Amino acid sequence: MSTPHGTPPAPAEGGLLARATNIRCVYGGGEKDFTAVDGVSLELRDGEILGLAGESGCGKTTLGNALAMIATPPLYILSGTLEIDGESIDLSTLSVADLARHRPYRGRTVSMLPQGAMNSISPTLRIRNLVVDVMRAHDRRFSPDEALDLARDRLKMLEMPVRVLDSYAHQLSGGMKQRMITVISTLQNPRLLIADEPTSALDVSSQRMLVEMLLAMVEQRIMSGVVFVTHDLPVLSQVSDQLAIMNAGRIVETGPTRQLVEEPQHDYTRTLLSSVLDPSEETRRRGRARRRAEGTAGRETPGHDPSGRGTTGQDAPTRDEEVGTR
Repeated sequence: MSTPHGTPPAPAEGGLLARATNIRCVYGGGEKDFTAVDGVSLELRDGEILGLAGESGCGKTTLGNALAMIATPPLYILSGTLEIDGESIDLSTLSVADLARHRPYRGRTVSMLPQGAMNSISPTLRIRNLVVDVMRAHDRRFSPDEALDLARDRLKMLEMPVRVLDSYAHQLSGGMKQRMITVISTLQNPRLLIADEPTSALDVSSQRMLVEMLLAMVEQRIMSGVVFVTHDLPVLSQVSDQLAIMNAGRIVETGPTRQLVEEPQHDYTRTLLSSVLDPSEETRRRGRARRRAEGTAGRETPGHDPSGRGTTGQDAPTRDEEVGTR
């Protein structure tokens, strides 16, 4: 059964990967602090994907930043610990002055895939240059050749085209850019990946490919677990093993994804789930009939189906995700 606010799910046989306890974050640092995360505790088991869902402004991204040990003003972490790999990290000590102390954990223990990361790729550099820059930023012992060899091996493992390394950002589709950023952020085989809205700017086919890649990366032990932050519940229902629902800075309900979706216990969870538009065929049929009756829809012509399918019943082809100029 799903559990109420503040109570993390019990560990399973897979073993505990990470435990976050009593995380509290504020923005401001003065008398008018705004509490964005209010005493959140979470657990993630080895080999699992934890979906963190909630409406915009509920504190999801702030919590993700805290878990990834990223705290720069005006964000302040007032309390919280992260236990992972036998280490207990006091998140409240994070500050700009202490970045060096926590550097060994970033990239290798916990890696962050920020929201909109694909839009930060320099238009003047090839992807290969980004790979080298990122790897050497984490570990100066990596030579450019070693970094690129690692990237090539990773792309082959994930059945992605190696030639993408020679491309510029404008030569890649949005889906390919996001997948490449995901690959680059996990080249050090982090134990935990924090993925913040990784599918929000992608079309449906690109979302599917990214989700399948994340599942493959966990299965192949490129990383041991993922915290998948998004407001997109349909995506989470497909990719996550556990769900945590967040509202106003607090976790209001956690549980196995299927059970939480089918039997939500908290009023906010039920409201959030009911807001997801998933019309049945009967609803669509009634809508088409109403539009025809009102005369607001054009007449259907031979070979046209308002559902978007052709006369053969096959899905219309989608844009190829291969590398190339858009």
